[in-house]
Amino acid sequence: MTKIGIILGSTRPGRRGAQVARWVHETASRRTDAEFELVDLLDHPLPHLDEPTPAPMSQGRYQHEHTKAWADAVASFDGFVMVTPEYNHSTSAVLKNAIDYLYAEWNNKAVGFVSYGGVGGARAVEQLRLICGALHMADVTPQVTLSLLTEFENYTVFKPGAYSLGALDTLLDQVVAWSAALAPLRTSPVAVAV
Repeated sequence: MTKIGIILGSTRPGRRGAQVARWVHETASRRTDAEFELVDLLDHPLPHLDEPTPAPMSQGRYQHEHTKAWADAVASFDGFVMVTPEYNHSTSAVLKNAIDYLYAEWNNKAVGFVSYGGVGGARAVEQLRLICGALHMADVTPQVTLSLLTEFENYTVFKPGAYSLGALDTLLDQVVAWSAALAPLRTSPVAVAV
């Protein structure tokens, strides 16, 4: 069965992303077309990128145990939903760092985005689409943007509206479908140009 990782892309104390990621996971877990697992970056403490060989050149040979554990986790999924805040018109540093640690483990997998922030985190997703494209990931068009003004009571308690639930269902439909469609590319020895 298709396996989708829901990556919680914030480790900040008091992060709103934990509520959002739980909502994504609870909603996704009701589906029968894929398995969903929440991946909290707090459980994968990665120092600022410390692998001596750039990920595209490493061919999966990593020096540090934290990198090997992260690579095993990412490799186990067929696709992803990244839950990201927007910090300074971009994604969080911890999510960008986690992405940069690896290369081949991301290739030929689908990815969708659930973002939150002052303008729903839309600018963070713009950046992530560029990053994921460079990793040979297929980013799906539907996305969920959650405004701190309308989806969070007092800017802190997450209370998604009905529209957001519909948008999430559409995003999940696409991530599951694209993850399954890309499966032949993940199983064949296709050379990826760096």
